[in-house]
Amino acid sequence: MAIGEIFTAPVGRITTGGAGILNVQGKRIFMDLSAPGDTVTGRVVMESRRWARAELVELVEASPLRTTPPCPLYGNCGGCSLQHLNYRSQIAEKAGILRDAFTRLGGVPLSGAIPVTPSPPWEYRNRIQLHRVPQGSGASSSGAILGFKARKSGEIIPVRDCPVSDPGLRAVLREASALPPPGRDRFTLYARGDTLLSEGGIRRTKVPCKNTRQGAVLLRGKEIRMDAGVFFQSNGVMLEELISGLLQAAAEADTELPMADLYCGVGTFAAFLGEKFPRIDLVEENPGAIALARENTRGMETRLFAQTGDLWVKGCFIENSYGFMVADPPRQGLSPALRKALAEKGPPILAYVSCDPATLARDSGELIAGGYRLDRLRGYDFYPQTAHIESLVVFKR
Repeated sequence: MAIGEIFTAPVGRITTGGAGILNVQGKRIFMDLSAPGDTVTGRVVMESRRWARAELVELVEASPLRTTPPCPLYGNCGGCSLQHLNYRSQIAEKAGILRDAFTRLGGVPLSGAIPVTPSPPWEYRNRIQLHRVPQGSGASSSGAILGFKARKSGEIIPVRDCPVSDPGLRAVLREASALPPPGRDRFTLYARGDTLLSEGGIRRTKVPCKNTRQGAVLLRGKEIRMDAGVFFQSNGVMLEELISGLLQAAAEADTELPMADLYCGVGTFAAFLGEKFPRIDLVEENPGAIALARENTRGMETRLFAQTGDLWVKGCFIENSYGFMVADPPRQGLSPALRKALAEKGPPILAYVSCDPATLARDSGELIAGGYRLDRLRGYDFYPQTAHIESLVVFKR
């Protein structure tokens, strides 16, 4: 195939990133904004030896899985990729993304259906990153001064509402009542319940604090200290569901041994799991996050390691035996050194929280080769209207 070539073909499943997959002349073609069951006419815009990318020219026959996107910015804004699919179909496609990753990338065949815990499909997102709209880009005519990145470019689209965002964030957008910090063109807002935090100057929280970035959010009846400038999960409802899954896994562990929380962030998981164990070791390279983790685990026996997982593996991990461990790495997954160490000397029960099916599948294959078995896998739909899927895998020796 060549760039510019026109074709008509049916769409198969959705892949990671949200594009539909088509097979034309023996080549896999990826097309955004298409749905499984569509018949589409497309134009090739990028071509390589094994695959190509195409843009939608005409929807010849619409899939019954389609729905009308409620957001007028959908297709231009870079935040959502699946608003054109009904929510039941989004869940099914995400389970398929997980299955494909484990089978094709991890060499781990899965039997039975993969359960995915659904989220409220709208007004679920508690944390957003806003960008200053450059002068002369239409901000004055729309009245908006803040926006999100466009889907296909670095352009900033003015935004006055966002239907996936928490009602508190929607109010801020409608009122244009947030400003970026001096000298910054992007910043983060967090809102849930009585808490509204911003890097830029807004704060509403019951927890006394010296700056507008820090406060507390209520999860399962417990106040968790957090900072708008430090990573924190963006869907509070799903985070509570994930904590329930971790509590179930920890209940099966030997609670006479200590536990470890790798990539612990502000210590959210440790705050709920730590009381079950005689000691909890927390590992996090972000010093701001580890300081908040200290506050969130106050009253527990803890050791905090403000370092990377690789450094921790070379020191503390070798010298200790753990009954339970939870790891919540970034999109890159476990580092080679860490997954090798866990495969060889990991605890009897390891709970792995992942935001990327591909790296989760890769790491799972190596952990299983090292002596673990996959006890259970569940998806959590932290980000409806997108193709992202969070997962919890529980491994046992």
